[in-house]
Amino acid sequence: MRADRLLRALFALQSRETVTAAELAEELEVSVATARRDLEALAAAGVPVYPQRGRAGGWRLLGGARTNLTGLTEPEATALFALLGQTRGAPAEAGAAIRKLLQALPATFREGAERAIGSTVRDDAPWGEAQAETPILLPVLQAAVAQGRVLSLAYGSADPVDVAPLGVAAKGPRWYLLAHRRGMSRHEDPRLYRIDRIAQVTPRPETLPRDADFDLERAWPHASERIEGLRGSASATVLVEPAAAGALVARFGAQATRRGTAADGRTIVEARAHTPGALAEQLAGWVAVAEVTEPVEVRAELARLGELLRTRYA
Repeated sequence: MRADRLLRALFALQSRETVTAAELAEELEVSVATARRDLEALAAAGVPVYPQRGRAGGWRLLGGARTNLTGLTEPEATALFALLGQTRGAPAEAGAAIRKLLQALPATFREGAERAIGSTVRDDAPWGEAQAETPILLPVLQAAVAQGRVLSLAYGSADPVDVAPLGVAAKGPRWYLLAHRRGMSRHEDPRLYRIDRIAQVTPRPETLPRDADFDLERAWPHASERIEGLRGSASATVLVEPAAAGALVARFGAQATRRGTAADGRTIVEARAHTPGALAEQLAGWVAVAEVTEPVEVRAELARLGELLRTRYA
């Protein structure tokens, strides 16, 4: 499990002057590439680990080896625990280890580290296609949540706006930021920003006191339900060949529900999208194994797409 590896990697760096990726790979019983990615993840999270080239090179902590967590600065400790916060839902042993590490921190650092741990929630039910990698901006956003720091955020092609970040959440492999835009009341539902669509983030010197009433675990399901409603306002009943039903449901993720078995043996699936046209576009590629029986709007959109294809490729 990655949380355990990251901790073991950090302890290895603290106990030695230099550690090579090959040495760490042998110690962690993983590939050299995986060990190198773990070291890079620590560096990306703000832990001051860096590679040194040359025959006697390897990875080391800035300032030399350290023997315990009290050697970490406050930003470093916050960054580390924000990274560990990505492993929510991990086995109990990892949770116990994280609690022990928290107790090893100076009391003045502990609040920020605890915020970092609580800044992340995971939801394994995906929306649509998977995102291949964890967003590079994730550690920056988690640190801003832990520090209560305002961010200037450019989303997509829109102009930058100031937001107060409240937490991050993973819907399957896709990550989201929950935040209040400047001017919003802390009692309003937070906005939801897909992290891979954030074009730029600039931390501002301004900080805001943490809202003691905000609970990410409670806020996230409500926020995701709002998005589900927008994404799934159009639906269709689809009869799918049994061998293909699992693949189609997996492709649609949370936007598909099995509804039983038809008289001819095909699987009945309810598929959803934000418009009939978008739903037809997603279902068009399944024409060999799936048939939309209703509504007429989606069938008409599929017929229109079919005519476009026939005209172009006849």
